[in-house]
Amino acid sequence: MTATEKPKASFTGKARMTDGNVIPYEIFNNGENKNRRVVLVHSLNMNRSFWYPVVESLSDSAEVLVYDCRGHGQATKPKGPYTVELFASDLNTLLNAVAWDSAVIGGASMGGCVSIAFAALHTDRCRALCLIDTTAWYGENAPIEWEERAQRALNDGFDAMIDFQKIRWFSDSFRRDHPEIVEEALSMFRSNEPVAYAEACRMLGAADLRPLLSRLSMPIRILVGEQDYATPLSTSEAMNAAIPGSSMRVITGARHLTPLEVPDEIASELKTLLKMVSTLH
Repeated sequence: MTATEKPKASFTGKARMTDGNVIPYEIFNNGENKNRRVVLVHSLNMNRSFWYPVVESLSDSAEVLVYDCRGHGQATKPKGPYTVELFASDLNTLLNAVAWDSAVIGGASMGGCVSIAFAALHTDRCRALCLIDTTAWYGENAPIEWEERAQRALNDGFDAMIDFQKIRWFSDSFRRDHPEIVEEALSMFRSNEPVAYAEACRMLGAADLRPLLSRLSMPIRILVGEQDYATPLSTSEAMNAAIPGSSMRVITGARHLTPLEVPDEIASELKTLLKMVSTLH
């Protein structure tokens, strides 16, 4: 299926956060097994449809929840500042709203940062963690670099960033062979608002989750595209070294948005985590 072709949701709703902001969400699968639940947190300037290809492969094995992070998609777009801890709190409130005690949490890029914060701050609710094309820290120059990107969106608009984004997101061969998926990702990117995007950029520039990594004791898989230079192999290796008992896989030939490039492989890794959780309980 294509990136934004929608699988059939079993439930669609909106959850109100503690500060009044609203998060839309969708749940897939019939919910027969509450011990096989997965929440997926999307990448920067994407929305919940980012996960539809993974959902298509995963929802036969688990109940899957996808949602729009604040400032993205159809969610409320409040003024900043945003923090990864705030986004993690949103996820905690969302789980309360759908009456899920816990789930396997998967996050891509920005969603991975949010997932780390959630797993550390709400440990009892995270049964396992899948960190995809992400990092715990973008480096010493991150505040400056992310502010530059924020200013470019505010001053020049998203169209000025398209060439940069699509090369950063997708391997050369994927862009050649799947232009329709590339265009759908770009459409998701364009559909957001520059002011909210700028706040999310500043959030990532300020985020340093490294002190939280040693707290993580649940099963953890770290996935990274072989060609990813947005969050390169070295950042995944640093996380893997810092997290007790985690494991890491490099996805051959893929770049930064592996849930769109190789959704079946991402779904397979999530199924592996679900099996590990089932073994532990």
